Amino acid sequence: MVESLRYTRGSLQLLEQRRLPLEIEWIDIRTVDDGWKAIREMSVRGAPAIAIAGVLSLAVELVNGGGGEQFDTADAAKCFVEERLSYLETSRPTAVNLFIAVKQLKDVVAVEAVRPGADGPSVAMAVVRAAEDMLNEDVRANRMMGGYGAEALMEAAKARGRGGHGKICVLTHCNTGSLATAGYGTALGVVRALHEKGYLNHVYCTETRPYNQGARLTAFEIAMDNMPGTLVCDSAVAALMQSNKVDAVVVGADRIAANGDTANKIGTFNIAVAAAYHNIPFFIAAPTTTIDVDLDNGTLIPIEQRSPEEVTHFRGERVAAELPVWNPSFDVTPAALIEGIITEKGMAPRVSGFQLRTWMLGQDASMHKVTSTEDSVDIGDLAGDNMAVNFKEITPSDAKQYVSSRPHLSIHVGDVESQDEWEVREVGDGNLNYVYIVTGPSGSVCIKQAPPFVRVIGSDWPLSQNRSRIEADALVEQGRLCPHHVPAVLHFDADGKVLVMQYIAPPHVTLRDGLIQGKQYPLLAEHIVLFLSRTLFKTSCIAMGGEEFRQLAKRFSNKELCGLTEQVIFTDPYYQAKNNKHTSPQLDAIVAEIQSNDALKAEATRMKAVFLSKQEALVHGDFHTGSLMVTEDSTFVIDPEFAFVGPIAFDVGKLIANLLMTYFAADGLSRQDGQDRTQQKAWILSIIESIWKGFKQEFISQWNDAIDSPTEGLCHKLIFSSTKDKGALQALQKDFFRELWTEIVGFAGCVIIRRIIGVAHVADFETIANADDRAACETRALTLAQKLLLDRECLTFRDISDITQAASSIV
Repeated sequence: MVESLRYTRGSLQLLEQRRLPLEIEWIDIRTVDDGWKAIREMSVRGAPAIAIAGVLSLAVELVNGGGGEQFDTADAAKCFVEERLSYLETSRPTAVNLFIAVKQLKDVVAVEAVRPGADGPSVAMAVVRAAEDMLNEDVRANRMMGGYGAEALMEAAKARGRGGHGKICVLTHCNTGSLATAGYGTALGVVRALHEKGYLNHVYCTETRPYNQGARLTAFEIAMDNMPGTLVCDSAVAALMQSNKVDAVVVGADRIAANGDTANKIGTFNIAVAAAYHNIPFFIAAPTTTIDVDLDNGTLIPIEQRSPEEVTHFRGERVAAELPVWNPSFDVTPAALIEGIITEKGMAPRVSGFQLRTWMLGQDASMHKVTSTEDSVDIGDLAGDNMAVNFKEITPSDAKQYVSSRPHLSIHVGDVESQDEWEVREVGDGNLNYVYIVTGPSGSVCIKQAPPFVRVIGSDWPLSQNRSRIEADALVEQGRLCPHHVPAVLHFDADGKVLVMQYIAPPHVTLRDGLIQGKQYPLLAEHIVLFLSRTLFKTSCIAMGGEEFRQLAKRFSNKELCGLTEQVIFTDPYYQAKNNKHTSPQLDAIVAEIQSNDALKAEATRMKAVFLSKQEALVHGDFHTGSLMVTEDSTFVIDPEFAFVGPIAFDVGKLIANLLMTYFAADGLSRQDGQDRTQQKAWILSIIESIWKGFKQEFISQWNDAIDSPTEGLCHKLIFSSTKDKGALQALQKDFFRELWTEIVGFAGCVIIRRIIGVAHVADFETIANADDRAACETRALTLAQKLLLDRECLTFRDISDITQAASSIV
């Protein structure tokens, strides 16, 4: 891969990109002045590369100037650094990445300069280390972006019937590869990822007049990487699309406004218009540092005017007639033409358009930390015994004021002047939290507040409010991985324990309610497979490097709700706990049988040990039919407040258990409302099978793809990439799924038992008014649940079909 820069501490060289592809020349950068000149004269270009080159030029100047010894005091070092950073900002007015990097270094130096014992060297070297961290982070972020983008382009092309044989043809503009970044690239990084995964049929790059970055640089990178590619004139793009040679477009960005309007190299807008006309998905790929939340829309983005000679002259000689020249370096593509914005944090969600200000706020809020002298500590860990004392419940009347006083929320509901027309509806029928829907002329938002107790029980059962932070964080993480099936976080208030998110509007209902009504959902299995496979694999120790995975586990330490799960699923149902309840006296005998069965209790304890000890992936933690909002063609996963890093089998087993309970409840519901549910029952069993088989297939597919990824998870590419290692990998996968399957079966059994004789039941059974009918359905479910637990490691349940057949045979 081509390098845009070479850096070691005290030494920086930039590739002179104006001479490519005919000459390769390296420029020595010794000072900020050298860096400023290289940026201004476009020896280095591309917003990420500009930022990295700028801060490293300062790092080199500081190191070579004496490593901080040249400053008498910490304050003198601070003043010098701030002055040089401010000078760097004048090099290019549009590259927001540089401004963000400058601000970050100014924050670093401001903190370091006031530390006890700070001096010139400590301040200078803090800046050097921070600049080096930016270099490393840029490369990591670009590879993450490439992976997300490859999936997004393939999915969008497939949705339009494009990309036959699992490969697509992609068009890109300007240069957004390793030459425009610290490494790998943004938009061209997406193309690289497609190529690495075997999904790229062909890449077309534009010449990118008038500076020809595409012809000189992108074509150069494509050729060096041996990707199948073709160079086209800017003016030929529409004809190329008309010839059905383009399946998707991905370009970079120099600045993105809060509404998604994007400034990029001149000509981008033309391509977006042509793509829209030909129904071709058009994507932006850029790091979140490119998003300028201070700009409401693209009209506020300053557009740099370049020298007329770039148009009128070639190699110093005039080639154009004497006329005035209009030569803007960038144009602004309206957000309405953009299919998706790819970032290192995943896809930016679209909720009535791009709301990047609220999304970025959600990114920050979900990672809300308080810094101590030793380490970062979660807000929830600091709340302690003061949670209940300081808690102020939001009432329905408060909810309207809460939204109207926050412009980034009221924009989703309506003008503040219209708030008399707003309606607030309480829907907090869940077990833990208060939930309100605020609706106005422009739409609705959902407000969720976590009280310091279990809502369904009251203050007699205290519960940490840290669950609200966990839920916000999990929604952001899952939304990054599977944006089409996760509601967007709009706001998180760590002090008030308030989460505001996208409202999943009617005709969406919870899957549980829809199934109780006798409905079927043709795309449900496909959507669940996508969500489970992406969120569980991408956050697993298989896919992630060790340090990244340990940080994930720390971030989602959810001890209170994990403790609650351990109690209500694996402990209370197996003795006469005070909060237990069941249909009595009809179930008295089978409940007594369960609570006196030592073998059954031993298996439940073994499943509890798996729950406690296995850290495999970020699991939803409460994945059931009430946590899914559905229509016939869409599915959203909600309520991940129980999220933690735990056993993958828990999410899968819990969903299967809930679907089985719906299956067993169907007969009682049919007797109650007279609706024939024969077809629905067969469909439920079929989707149970489809979900497991599809999940297994997709998980293994991602696992195989991950072998060639840059991550250092359990299947490092240096170990498993060779042909002869495929047998070893397949054996490892077989053992993994064999163990996973027995755990899924066990968890499914535990969940069914808990939902019938534990503290909180399911509406599937509770809706059946006749106690005898309800008990008959529950008895059949409990019969299967005991078999699942007791026989999970025997040959009785070798595959999912064994479970569905066992369910259908219990009458």
